Amino acid sequence: MNPAEWLNRTATRWPARPALFKGMACDADYSAFAARAAGIGAALAARGIGRGDRVALFMANRTEYLEALYGVWWAGAAAVPINGKLHPREAAWIVKDAEAALVFTDDKSAKALTGMSPAPMISTEGVEFHDLRAMASLGGPASLARDDMAWLFYTSGTTGRPKGVTITCENIAAMTMSYFADVDEVHAEDAILYAAPMSHGAGLYNFMHVLRGARHVVPDSGGFDAGEILRIAPEIGPVSMFAAPTMVRRLVDVAKEIGSTGEGLRTVVYAGGPMYEADILEAVQQMGPRFVQIYGQGECPMGITALPRADVADRRTPGWRARLNSVGRAQSLVEVAILDDEGAELAAGEVGEIAVRGATVMPGYWRNPEATASALRDGWLWTGDMGRMDAEGYVTLHDRSRDMIISGGSNIYPREVEEVLLAHPSVSEVAVVGQQDPEWGEVVVAFVVCQPGQIVDSSELDRLCLDRIARFKRPKHYRFAEALPKNNYGKVLKTDLRRQLTEEDG
Repeated sequence: MNPAEWLNRTATRWPARPALFKGMACDADYSAFAARAAGIGAALAARGIGRGDRVALFMANRTEYLEALYGVWWAGAAAVPINGKLHPREAAWIVKDAEAALVFTDDKSAKALTGMSPAPMISTEGVEFHDLRAMASLGGPASLARDDMAWLFYTSGTTGRPKGVTITCENIAAMTMSYFADVDEVHAEDAILYAAPMSHGAGLYNFMHVLRGARHVVPDSGGFDAGEILRIAPEIGPVSMFAAPTMVRRLVDVAKEIGSTGEGLRTVVYAGGPMYEADILEAVQQMGPRFVQIYGQGECPMGITALPRADVADRRTPGWRARLNSVGRAQSLVEVAILDDEGAELAAGEVGEIAVRGATVMPGYWRNPEATASALRDGWLWTGDMGRMDAEGYVTLHDRSRDMIISGGSNIYPREVEEVLLAHPSVSEVAVVGQQDPEWGEVVVAFVVCQPGQIVDSSELDRLCLDRIARFKRPKHYRFAEALPKNNYGKVLKTDLRRQLTEEDG
């Protein structure tokens, strides 16, 4: 079913409920929200954009993001959310690969994409966008089947290019119902606060709040500001939000500074990186039982496992510490297993690759049959993450079979950074790894070997990265070496490099 039908039904049932907030100010009730989305949908249809087409969104958090998103669905098209922090070249590549018919942006993003985007752009801050949403509706949302693509999410690629994850209407419905069953309930008086990027997990949690006729709040900062959140939450409350572990850490630090116990915050769902035990213990101690953990990935959005607030806050039940360090148990609409290399299920406590199957799992990658065949095997999505499951079904992440770095909740693949650095004529070899960091979870470290007789300054490499990839992906530290450790087959031993960094930290 078309997700826009949820907005249409809510607006019909509760038209006067407040819906979209810019900071503390209500910008639209549900009647206006739906009318704007319907207008955008009509405008897209007038341009010939409909079922099977793609429309990209590349902008910072703003209430217009939701208007454009539901407008895309109202027309029956699929949304292509692009991380607003990406370099314009990266965003332009996604627009091209998705063959997007149109790109919704903000003024800043439109300026950055000028001359790069292969598709026409409309800024949500301009007159044209306001004219679009004022168009007369053609009626209800376009009809979509459960296996129609609604969301094309680009995940960072291990081969230097991101892959488009096809998310269907059924995937979205399953994720939404699993949230109610396994993560949290939503009530009409609740509000979701968009502090993390709406192109990712935070945006995916809009559906539950639309269904319940709850409020959608974009803070004045447009992003994450711990002081701002703690200041406005008591006035807005009850507030739910999605946060990376590093955001939780900062939220707790500021709460301690100002003497806050998290008043107004109802639920903080955390995911996207390792949460240190000491950090979540302190978070619950300072702010109470407000925290829920989920584990998912783009290929199974927000929907693999969940650790409910009772488990996160439990300090009495035998084995509570082990559960706190897990990512929880399988969500209701999926099965989770730990498999060996041959696909056989391992016994409780054994480490293998985490696999998942069920209604939340993607049907495949966008026009990438090789990657699809690699990820979806024997009915399972092989996540690439290593872990173990105990006898009660709690899954604990052990390691990543891929070398992905998670810094501040954002995924960074070393290969992508390495390819940029290798473009420098004085660089012979590069190995990029993650180093544990108390603030960011991990930071990017590049080990660089120069060409014989050549010298390169780290500032030159920084400029190269800033010219080609997003700022958050560039290395925080450069280590210049005469050679990289390798095995007998010539493969770089990144485990040795990580061990070196760990020993230096210790």
